[in-house]
Amino acid sequence: MPMWINQKKRASRPSYSLQHHGRQMSPLTKTSRRVLQNRRNWLSIMTSSLCRQFFHVECEAGINKQINMELHASYVYLAMAYHFARDDVALSGLHKFFLKQSDDEREHAKKFMAYQILRGGRVMLQNIAPPEVNAWSSGLEAMEMALELEKMVNKSLLELHAVAETHKDPQFCDFLESEFLKEQVESLKEISDYVTNLRRVGPGLGEYMFDKESLEGVSS
Repeated sequence: MPMWINQKKRASRPSYSLQHHGRQMSPLTKTSRRVLQNRRNWLSIMTSSLCRQFFHVECEAGINKQINMELHASYVYLAMAYHFARDDVALSGLHKFFLKQSDDEREHAKKFMAYQILRGGRVMLQNIAPPEVNAWSSGLEAMEMALELEKMVNKSLLELHAVAETHKDPQFCDFLESEFLKEQVESLKEISDYVTNLRRVGPGLGEYMFDKESLEGVSS
C-alpha cells in the first residue's frame, strides 16, 4: 500500500478530544464536570438540616461571604507580619502585632463557620483574594492599610447585621452584636491610636522606638 494512503487513513482517525464552547476539552475535564454535576444533584436532594429554623438563605449566604472576608483579612495581616520579620526591616513588635491580628481574623472565620453549622446552614468556602501588596515602606503605611482593612470588615459586619434585621432573625443579630461588633470598634480605636502615634514619631528612630515601647509586649 502506498505510504500516502496509510498516512491518510491515520489522519482520518476520530479525535478523542471534546468540544466545549468552541474549545478542546479533555476526557478528564468531562469526567470532572460529571462529578461536579452529580455532586450538585446530590446536594439538591439532601434533606435540609433538622435543626434549621427561621434561618433565611440570605443570612446563610452572608455568613459565607463574611467567612471569606475574615480569611482575606487574615491573609493580608500574615503578609504584613512576615514583611516586618525580614532582616532588612527587623521590627519585631510590628511582626508580633500583625501576626496576632492574622490569628484573630482566622478565629473569627472559624466562629462564623461554627455558627453556620449551629443554625443548620452549609459552609461554602470561596477563593481567597491575595494581598494587593506584599511590601510596605514603613510601619505607618502598613498600619494605615490595616485601619482601612478593619473599616472594610466593620462595614461588611454591619451590612450582615442589616440582613439579619431584615429577615427578623434576633438570634443572628445577637450573635453578631455579642461576638463581633463591639470588638470591631475596639480594634478600630486601637489601630487609629497606633496610626496617630506613628505619624507623630516619624520614620527611622521614632518608628523603631514605637515598635519597642508600644508593640514589643504584644503576645503573638
